[in-house]
Amino acid sequence: MNTTVPNSENSEGSSEKWNQDSSFSLPNSHFSPHPPGLVPKVRFPEFRGAAGWENAILGDLSEVVRGGSPRPIDGFLTTSANGLNWLKIGDVDKEAKYVTHTAEKVRPEALSKTRVVNPGDLILSNSMSFGRPFILQIKTCIHDGWIAITDIAKKADRDFLYYSISAPSSQSYFVDNAAGSGVQNLNADIIKALPVCFPPPAEQQKIAECLSSVDELLAAQARKVDALKTYKKGLMQQLFPREGETQPRLRFPEFQKAGEWSKMTLGQAAAFYNGRAYKQEELLESGKYPVLRVGNFFTNNIWYHSDLELDETKYCENGDLLYAWSASFGPRVWHGEKSIYHYHIWKVVEQRGIDKQFLFITLENETENMKAKTTNGLGIMHITKGAIESWETSFPTITEQEKIADCLRRLDYAITGEIKKLDVLKIHKKSLMQQLFLSPDAIQS
Repeated sequence: MNTTVPNSENSEGSSEKWNQDSSFSLPNSHFSPHPPGLVPKVRFPEFRGAAGWENAILGDLSEVVRGGSPRPIDGFLTTSANGLNWLKIGDVDKEAKYVTHTAEKVRPEALSKTRVVNPGDLILSNSMSFGRPFILQIKTCIHDGWIAITDIAKKADRDFLYYSISAPSSQSYFVDNAAGSGVQNLNADIIKALPVCFPPPAEQQKIAECLSSVDELLAAQARKVDALKTYKKGLMQQLFPREGETQPRLRFPEFQKAGEWSKMTLGQAAAFYNGRAYKQEELLESGKYPVLRVGNFFTNNIWYHSDLELDETKYCENGDLLYAWSASFGPRVWHGEKSIYHYHIWKVVEQRGIDKQFLFITLENETENMKAKTTNGLGIMHITKGAIESWETSFPTITEQEKIADCLRRLDYAITGEIKKLDVLKIHKKSLMQQLFLSPDAIQS
């Protein structure tokens, strides 16, 4: 695939370097002055100098309607071929573009209170995946958590409309205008009032084809990441002994005659230190030490601080192995300054004869085993310090530990590299959409 799209001298990000392995290219080009009227920052060469875009709201271009729940008659769900697809919020992957199937079907006589939508219609969730549109490829009835965009006007290309609603400016409009003070939600009236600006059909199709090509690249890169993660998971299952066994199924050549791994508990392999619980008044906006909480491992950028001087076991420093046992279970390596770790985190210090990186991998592997045994994939996992310390596992010689850790570390580097490429693609697409579409503010001004 070789897709050429418009570029701008002030484009966000580094367009030229975003993925040198891809044939996707952004030519450096200069623009003629914009004609009078509404126009985006960037237009394809054949449309530069063309008339400005038309102004409308989404309700002018389509019918916007809310879904409903099936009539609660006995046994309204069915597996019959005569049943109609029944789409609930949880049936759709939030990263998907198309809706291709549902988990359940309903009997035709239960449809009096729900709404039937058709292939080619767009749907948006009014709460989860907030404002994110999806394209239907099936006929289905929809839960009242969905809002459908149907009967799209002939002058509005369906895919163009999908991308216009997906654009950062439209998503910002939904956030700014959503109802509810706690959990925000959308309703049909808010969606109907979304400002939409659109060019003639040929330019709409060109923009949709361009962004569809980017989506294909994103999907291919996501599959690459998933394949590597699946490979790693399978490899780990081979490199570690299965339950009831004392040797792995796969060993490096130099260790194939090294004998059984040594059985021990995690508490014998490492010391687990409790974090510190805080009273609210002890958490400061600024201070000598950051207080590391579980959320700070992920998306929470709100940091508290403390001036307390504590036992050295209550601090974590760069490179220390930690274990989050609340909200999101699993080991983490701390990369940062000296901090006090919170009560919901343990610091893990390996014993003599245990490689730290191999211990990290073992904790990852055994955490998945704990989850499988504790919840069977459902519910909330609960684990105590005593439980993890008494969890039985096994370790090879430190030389074999280091070999396995190095192998999996290299694989992690490869996965991280492919994830970075995927992230750059996402940033590039967002920047491109910001320039290919007008913002609602520009339309209304």
